[in-house]
Amino acid sequence: MRQPIRSFVLRAGRLTEAQKRALEHLLPRYGASLETLGDPAALFGRRAPLVIEIGIGNGDNLVAQAARNPAINHLGFEVHRPGIGHALNAVATAGLRNVRIAALDVIEGLAALPDNSLDGVSIYFPDPWPKKRHHKRRLVDKGFLERLAKRVKRSATCCFATDDADYAATVLELIDATPGWMNLAGRRRYAPRQRTRIVTRFESRALTARRPVRDILFARSSLDS
Repeated sequence: MRQPIRSFVLRAGRLTEAQKRALEHLLPRYGASLETLGDPAALFGRRAPLVIEIGIGNGDNLVAQAARNPAINHLGFEVHRPGIGHALNAVATAGLRNVRIAALDVIEGLAALPDNSLDGVSIYFPDPWPKKRHHKRRLVDKGFLERLAKRVKRSATCCFATDDADYAATVLELIDATPGWMNLAGRRRYAPRQRTRIVTRFESRALTARRPVRDILFARSSLDS
């Protein structure tokens, strides 16, 4: 059976003892599975706007946004276990009740979520796969945007940020070319940096290396069917 192309490679990162304990004891409490994603209200124990962050890394931005916006349910997707463990500990330390973490491939996770269930989407510094032969592994492509369009509400805003110039330019072109989406800054235009986003270690590295960070804001088009 042919294996699907993944936008990530599972790296065997070293788990600290604290991260191991978090995965064992906190993931059952704060985790989300393919089964529970089908009913977000039951997953969070309440009905509230739902936003997702794809690729949370260590969870720094996810935790900051959830603490800042307690009336919103925050769902993070991540596949790398050290990052998940770190994020779980941060969520528990902060005493947050409005966070769930899905240790899943987001493509599978999106398929499990109900249609028109998302009030916001953030994709910050996804793996750019800079070599041309690896571009097929990039998360954001036409198929991804088509799947995402079914899950977000018309009022939802999607945020994308990267320090890879080629990836940014490609996403700009994709948004203009994919039915159902519009660039909120205007065709082929980048948006100002979103002040709500904290400077994570990934962005800090880019800034230190003097690589410009480009933000793209896009939403469902009012003209799509």
